[in-house]
Amino acid sequence: MTANRFPMTDPITNPEVTSDEPVDEPPPETPLDAVSAAETEALRLLAEQKDKYLRLFAEFENFRKRSARERMEAESKGMSVMASGLLDALDDLGRVAHLDAATTPAQAIVDGVAMVEKKVIKSLSGHGLVLVNPEGEKFDPAVHEALSTMPAALPEEDEMVSMVYQVGYTFNGQLLRPARVVVKQWHG
Repeated sequence: MTANRFPMTDPITNPEVTSDEPVDEPPPETPLDAVSAAETEALRLLAEQKDKYLRLFAEFENFRKRSARERMEAESKGMSVMASGLLDALDDLGRVAHLDAATTPAQAIVDGVAMVEKKVIKSLSGHGLVLVNPEGEKFDPAVHEALSTMPAALPEEDEMVSMVYQVGYTFNGQLLRPARVVVKQWHG
């Protein structure tokens, strides 16, 4: 074994003295050390990504809860606006309901109920309700329900609504109830 002849200083005795002893060189990096460094870096990146994921998940949960709360508040506000629009009609209905049937003519009661109906429809129409009353119109299965048929006198009357048993309603474009109708059919 040959000694490494690099000058070394001895800090205790003489800083200028050289030694013939071999110099301890740092060992070369082994593959195990390289794996360990890569593993450490991977674990650091994994911890960083996990932290980002947890923060993102928490933000999403907060967003979801806030959105649900805002949707419920908007729905509640919309319903209260609609209900407040019905208060006048409800007051009128109360007045009609408390009329003395012995002293009030029947026509006055009928007129009072008709007035309440008009107020309710007007109020709900302002919020998006549309009355579907298709008498004399072409049958549309998307908004009409045929309860029965009757013969048509002319070919032009085929598939026309001849009578409405019950009106239908749509609300902001969504069908709430189809109009229940009788449809004419040509059997020529």
